[in-house]
Amino acid sequence: MMAFVPKYAFLVNWIKDQILHGDLNCGDRLYSENELCSIFDVSRQTVRQAIGILEQEGVVTRRRGSGTYILWRKTHGRTGTKKIGVISTYVGEYIFMDILRAVESVLSGQGYVTQVSFTRNDPENERRALRSMLDSDVDGVIVEPTKSGLPNPNLDFYTEFRKRGIPVLFFNAKYPELDFPVVSLDDAAAGEIAASFLIGNGHRDIAGIFQCDDIQGKLRYKGYMKALSENGIAINSRRILWYATEDISELTRYPDRILRRLEGCSAVCCYNDRIAVSVIDVLKQNGRSVPGDMSVVGIDNSSLADLCSPPLTSVYNPAALLGETAAKNLLAMIENPDFDAQVLFRPVMVERASVSIYTAQRTAREDEDESKHAQAVL
Repeated sequence: MMAFVPKYAFLVNWIKDQILHGDLNCGDRLYSENELCSIFDVSRQTVRQAIGILEQEGVVTRRRGSGTYILWRKTHGRTGTKKIGVISTYVGEYIFMDILRAVESVLSGQGYVTQVSFTRNDPENERRALRSMLDSDVDGVIVEPTKSGLPNPNLDFYTEFRKRGIPVLFFNAKYPELDFPVVSLDDAAAGEIAASFLIGNGHRDIAGIFQCDDIQGKLRYKGYMKALSENGIAINSRRILWYATEDISELTRYPDRILRRLEGCSAVCCYNDRIAVSVIDVLKQNGRSVPGDMSVVGIDNSSLADLCSPPLTSVYNPAALLGETAAKNLLAMIENPDFDAQVLFRPVMVERASVSIYTAQRTAREDEDESKHAQAVL
């Protein structure tokens, strides 16, 4: 003899079965109460009882004035792992630890465990990390893109996250090919503010050093160009130094790469504080003073800015707030797939001692530098 199944329990199991077979997906609107009453010939009370159970189990969520929506994912067959994947390019250095510490604090406070991987800005490492996150059946992923300025070979994994209804949120940057939300500094505005600050202090011959394989470098360069153009300053490609991740350690080992770009300039706008500190070291080693001979501006306002000699003028990047916001917004995406998680933080300049006011009178060193450059061109 078959066991009696209450009508509300039958309805609960039917909805779960629809999800497991892919007929209902994460983010889909569930049938209305009237529709379910009509389909199964049950009372409104039975439908409400079934939906109440599904809501308690985290299978659905009710939105006032909109309806009931699916939260469960068909690949889970359960309510979730309470595990969040976090992928960062680097770990305990620069601003990354402040971001990751804030992410972990928010997630652990909500009962989530973090699975953290680091790519060192290598797409192969990113691919391994993404595969591990999928295998671990995480509830969501917070990702700092790897070499975001180049075509990404791992788009198939991101497509799989989307198919499974697993929310993805980027931080610091995003891949142009994907429409996942990002929580980041407004990098174009950061480059513009850095260059505008130098212009405001009388500088017009301003070099730029930017990273080419991360989208932040291109955006910061875009802002740098905008500031110069709006102030009637021509963009001189000879004063721009582009470098890739693999070149970072070579910049100080071969200082001529930097010094050639700085010839005839009174200031330089650097991609970040790490590069700015390297530039200051190269200048000092070659008998130049900062800011006397060269004004230097960084971006990120990291701990390096205070430790640098002289202390570095830098654009503020709210690392801890960025990490906290990224974590909170991902959790909101898990609860509501339609949540708008995109945030761009407006940068501000933190003035220290690495920029001086430039006067129109040229120094003997500048005349000598320009003469050498002209002879080299000839």
